[in-house]
Amino acid sequence: MANYTSIRYTSIDGLTLHARDYPADDGATGCLPVICIHGLTRNASDFDEFAPLVARHGRRVLALDVRGRGESARDPNPDNYTPSVYADDVARLMADLGIPRAVFVGTSMGGLITMTLAAKHIDLIAAAVINDIGPVISEKGLARIAGYAGRTAAVDSWADAAGCVRDINACAFPDNQDADWDKWARRAFAPDAAGRLAPRYDPNIAIALQTGKLRPTSLPLRMAFRKLAQERPVLLVRGTLSDLLEERQAAWMRRAAPMMTCVDVPNVGHAPMLTEPVALDAILKFLANVP
Repeated sequence: MANYTSIRYTSIDGLTLHARDYPADDGATGCLPVICIHGLTRNASDFDEFAPLVARHGRRVLALDVRGRGESARDPNPDNYTPSVYADDVARLMADLGIPRAVFVGTSMGGLITMTLAAKHIDLIAAAVINDIGPVISEKGLARIAGYAGRTAAVDSWADAAGCVRDINACAFPDNQDADWDKWARRAFAPDAAGRLAPRYDPNIAIALQTGKLRPTSLPLRMAFRKLAQERPVLLVRGTLSDLLEERQAAWMRRAAPMMTCVDVPNVGHAPMLTEPVALDAILKFLANVP
């Protein structure tokens, strides 16, 4: 039985978007909610283990399906698949729900969205957990992601779907077992109109990556990161095997934001699921110091 409620809301340009709403287990209302935003080809179900753990500690958690993913509508205009538009969608959801501020947990692209939101509406952010991403990244990891994003074909069985997920992620999660790949496949794929199993995202989301609109290397994004880290508490989570945020890029972020807290997750690449004991412990300690 689902431990969340589905929320449907409308973007400023008329798309129907979706989020999962996990209530705080103890009914607490004094703590700020947590908003979780997934990576490029992922969806809200990536947080289906992490979100309840945070909710158990007295915080409402919203896990978003970014437009074009999961249960959110696909955009007929691929030019809208950019962090700036995604950030506007987040702001719209918060306005609709009457949430003036939240703690953000952004994985990969979700971290870029959080930084972009900081540039546009820093008042909406109380604190941020940035998961394995930054305003400087490794070309190696970027090339790997570009190699599969938008190009994953439909398959005929859950075993094939699990194999596809394994092929993409085995380098980052060497300890995963068959059961893990099957679970992740059921998050990443769903039956299409023809009855085959297709990725739960619009292939056109990759256009922004291919055209450079999603590349986190611009001066405005570096300025947004500095603004976020200077004005709000920030925790950086990084997988030690990450090919997107390697030690060199993480070191740049630490120099640019000396007040930022950092934690490395051992034997995990891009991107930690945040349920790893080291990551979860760091996040819960971080949240304990946020209203």
